[in-house]
Amino acid sequence: MDRTEIDAVTAEFFGAFDNRAGGPADVARIRRLMIPGGVIVNSGPPLTVHTVEEFVEPREKLLAEGRLTGFHEWETSERTEIAGGVASRIGEYRKSGTLDGEPFEGGGTKVFQFVRTPQGWRIAAFSWSDHA
Repeated sequence: MDRTEIDAVTAEFFGAFDNRAGGPADVARIRRLMIPGGVIVNSGPPLTVHTVEEFVEPREKLLAEGRLTGFHEWETSERTEIAGGVASRIGEYRKSGTLDGEPFEGGGTKVFQFVRTPQGWRIAAFSWSDHA
């Protein structure tokens, strides 16, 4: 059951950025998927550390204003370990879309730290590294 819920939270996380249907992506759901005070790190360069709001706000704008269209990202492989009320997941992902009229594809690695809360599993932190 824990693994099923962690898989569902991860799938919802990736789905938060999907705007292929033509409407804005629901990036705001990241606020619900993460615990208060959650930390988000991009390995860069440059290395950047974000609060949930610092991460969500610019992505909401980018995905809603029309600069980034037809976008989605998806997990291609993962390894999840659960130990009591904590879990970690490291996975590879791909992404695709059109930015400022130019199609692009890419991918990288995302690492999630989960905690079990009274509301279920939530993301405590995640970091990512895009592959060149």
